[in-house]
Amino acid sequence: MGIIIKSDAEIAIMREAGRITEKVLEILASSVKPGMRTAELDAIAEKEVKALGAVSSFKGYKGYPASLCVSINDEIVHGIPGKKTLLDGDVVSLDFGVIYKGFQGDAARTVAVGNISPEARKLIEVTEGALKAGIKAANKGNRLGDISAAIEEYAESRGYSVVREYTGHGIGRNMHEDPQIPNTTKSVLGMMRGTGPVLQKGMTLAIEPMVNIGSWETKVDGDGWLVRTRDGSLSAHFEDTIAITDGKPEVLTSA
Repeated sequence: MGIIIKSDAEIAIMREAGRITEKVLEILASSVKPGMRTAELDAIAEKEVKALGAVSSFKGYKGYPASLCVSINDEIVHGIPGKKTLLDGDVVSLDFGVIYKGFQGDAARTVAVGNISPEARKLIEVTEGALKAGIKAANKGNRLGDISAAIEEYAESRGYSVVREYTGHGIGRNMHEDPQIPNTTKSVLGMMRGTGPVLQKGMTLAIEPMVNIGSWETKVDGDGWLVRTRDGSLSAHFEDTIAITDGKPEVLTSA
């Protein structure tokens, strides 16, 4: 499958899908508190997305059993909600996507549970900054590798590592479309600055850096879904869906 350029009408639908995605994430973030089970967050996501006239794009995707991904502390991505309880001091990543009128929105936020340590708060700030750096580089005429390099340089210059095995992606009628968007130039795709496909108006991309305090290396739990840092260090994850325009990139998953 090649890279798909979206029409203005299709991007308008994706804009609404993105608005719904962001709205649900805002509700989830404000609901997070010590003592909650992660399944409670999933139930909130299901209720709110239905009320907003969309459906979760995650539930049933390749057999995934929930509407939301909830990943805590050393968990990077794809945490299945269940009986785990959030504790004061945890950092929790909320990854959520919707389907609205046949088009997708996808975003992630990492939030504090109660009172977190200064190092955890700094990790969250740097990861969000890395996302913003990647989006800033996503201008028409630039190359895909410019996004990868911007994310990497922002995080690594502040002493953090960037997960290499998992990437951002194109998005539209399908949650995962071409191209893959590495968060680092050190990935197996070798996407260096100034290399890769040229960014064109109408491309819609989900950019999602995953940043660790320790090593970039990962491991997958026995459920085949949950990804953790190999060294047990804290991780954070931010994601937005954007559209390439004639001017600055438009963030579709914004309030």
